[in-house]
Amino acid sequence: MTRIAVTGAAGRMGKTLIEAVALNPDTTLTVAIERPESSLVGVDAGELAGIGHQGVTVVGDIKEVIDDFDVLIDFTAPAASVANVEACAASGKRMVVGTTGFSDEQKEQLLSVIDSTALCMASNFSTGVNLCFKLLDMAARVLGDDVDIEVYEAHHRHKVDAPSGTALSMGEVVANALGRNLQEVAVYSREGQTGARDRKTIGFATVRAGDIVGDHTVTFAADGERVEITHKASSRMSFARGAVRAANWLASKDKGLFDMQDVLGLK
Repeated sequence: MTRIAVTGAAGRMGKTLIEAVALNPDTTLTVAIERPESSLVGVDAGELAGIGHQGVTVVGDIKEVIDDFDVLIDFTAPAASVANVEACAASGKRMVVGTTGFSDEQKEQLLSVIDSTALCMASNFSTGVNLCFKLLDMAARVLGDDVDIEVYEAHHRHKVDAPSGTALSMGEVVANALGRNLQEVAVYSREGQTGARDRKTIGFATVRAGDIVGDHTVTFAADGERVEITHKASSRMSFARGAVRAANWLASKDKGLFDMQDVLGLK
C-alpha cells in the first residue's frame, strides 16, 4: 500500500483527493494538511471530505508528518507547492503536483529537486485529457499548416489563472508538433480592428462562469471543414483518480521528472 498525503485538504480538490485515495485499493491516506491558521486543523480528514471517519487528523505543518507518507499530492497554489516540493525533496519524499500558474522562477525551483527525489507534474491528471494530448499531436501533424487553430476553455468562477494550465498544455502540444514556439504564436485576446488572422498563430479563448468543472476544445479549421477535439469534465473525481494513480506509480521511482503521459505509457 502506498501511503498518501494530501495537502489543501479542506479545498474542493483536496476533499475529492481524500475520497479518491480511499477508493483506490492500492493506496491509504496517512496524512492530511491544511494551512496552520485553518479552523479545520485537528478535524478527521474523512469527516471533512464527507466519507466518514478515516482516523487521520488534519495538521497544519508538513514538517510534523514528513515521515508518515510516501507520496504527497498537491493541488494548491504555486507558492505553497514550491515550499512543499522543497520540504519533500529534503526528506526524500516523492510528490505529485497538479497546481498550475507557476512563474518561470517557480518552475526553476521545482525542477531543481529532481536529482534528489521523484516529481510528477501535469497540468491535468485526467486520463481522458491525456489521451486528447496524444490525439492533438496526431491531428496537428496530419493537418499541418492548412488550418487555423483555436483553443477554447471554460472553468468555474473561482479559478484564478487563465488560460488554464490544460489549455496551455494543449497549445504546447500542437505548437511542438508543428515546429512552432507557443510563446511566439499564442494570441490570448482579440479586441477592435485586429486585421485578418495569421494562420501561424494559435488562439486562446477563456470563459469563467458558474460551477463549470472544466471544458476544453481545440479546433482545427480549414476552408470547408473543421476538426474539433473536445474533453468535458463533469466531476473533479476524474482528476483525483488520475493523481492517485500517478502517486501509486511514482512510489517506485527514486528520482526524476515525470508527467501523466509517463504514468499512462503514452510516450
